[in-house]
Amino acid sequence: MIVDPETFDEDEAYRLMISAFVPRPIAFVSTRSPEGVDNCAPFSFAMGVSSAPMVLAVSVGSRHGRPKDTARNILETREFVVNLVTEDIAERMNIASGDYAPEVSEFDEAGLTRAPSLAVRPPRIAESPVNFECRLLQHVVVADNTVCFGAVVRMHVADEVLAGGVVDPRRLRAVGRLGYKYYCRTTDVFEMVRPRVTGPKAARPTEAR
Repeated sequence: MIVDPETFDEDEAYRLMISAFVPRPIAFVSTRSPEGVDNCAPFSFAMGVSSAPMVLAVSVGSRHGRPKDTARNILETREFVVNLVTEDIAERMNIASGDYAPEVSEFDEAGLTRAPSLAVRPPRIAESPVNFECRLLQHVVVADNTVCFGAVVRMHVADEVLAGGVVDPRRLRAVGRLGYKYYCRTTDVFEMVRPRVTGPKAARPTEAR
């Protein structure tokens, strides 16, 4: 099968892409509207961009031809929190993904607990063991998606998911997004050691990562 995205049906292209580009981390983004309504919604078009400075990116699509509450709140307040999704809150994340009116808080609909942030106004999701408080660096509009780049100003990590100063995936039990209605667990973990390259093929010190 060979697909030319420019001639492929838009809905079919979307379904094919999200079924093939897997697994994807889920950014459970909490925001606060200028009117003071706390919203939270999950997005799987998300990624880490940089570690120094620490920057995350979240792509928020439109709904019914209008920006979703998350994008509108981020652009108007320039603040948001990225919360990680674990097995324990997967069902509540799914509830929060519904098409609610702007004045309705998904925190309340999904039974999630607001936890105060330290450097931004939107609350963290207390049930999530890892939270990134972010301030908007810039945004880029791509088709009907708003890609928000956030500088992390505070990171919260629950002690119970840490091991040796890093997050242990076995303790975190994060959930990944697949296509359609499918998700995956991250409990089947295996290890590979990065190869050490020597000789003429080795990168110069300035190129090593």
